[in-house]
Amino acid sequence: VTQMSSDISIRMATEEDAEEILNIYFYYITDTAVTFEYSVPSVAEFSQRIRKTLKMYPYIVASDGDNITGYAYASEFKSRPAYGWAVETTIYLKHECRGRGTGKKLYLTLENLLKHQNILNLNACIVYTAVNDVHLDNASANFHSHLGYSKVAHFTKCGYKFGTWYDMIWMEKLIGEHSYMPNPVIPITEVNYKKYLVTNL
Repeated sequence: VTQMSSDISIRMATEEDAEEILNIYFYYITDTAVTFEYSVPSVAEFSQRIRKTLKMYPYIVASDGDNITGYAYASEFKSRPAYGWAVETTIYLKHECRGRGTGKKLYLTLENLLKHQNILNLNACIVYTAVNDVHLDNASANFHSHLGYSKVAHFTKCGYKFGTWYDMIWMEKLIGEHSYMPNPVIPITEVNYKKYLVTNL
């Protein structure tokens, strides 16, 4: 068993968490190139994003007591039915809370939930730089690699932020068997997810 902080609890997010989650994301928009979003969305818009996600996929938060320290969620990879067994995964931590095992615990919990939805492919879209700068290093790519993701695509200078052109990579992890007749994907609303919010990863 990997040793991680034992006081981290994980639960499903609610729309009421929108402001606290947005406060985490705020830093990544205004101070980093980790996201290519330029403007901070309103709390109402962010609440709507959470609501939309939870109709089909997990949106989970980690907390140490009363404070949310990170969040992760899955979203639609592509809209056409044939892509139904693939999702895009996303994670953000309070920038001062990195390196404590929270990210690993969040992502493994998310993966566990997705397995029980019969999802097979996890895909992560990650901003990438050939040369670290004040706005970006490749910590996200390294994090995903440590959790079993492999780089499958590299796009050159496709995103512009803070006066700099950044690359983007896709990383992939397969978490199930690709059978001739795959089990249908189950919406998270129909999964008894509480028993899968594991605490001893």
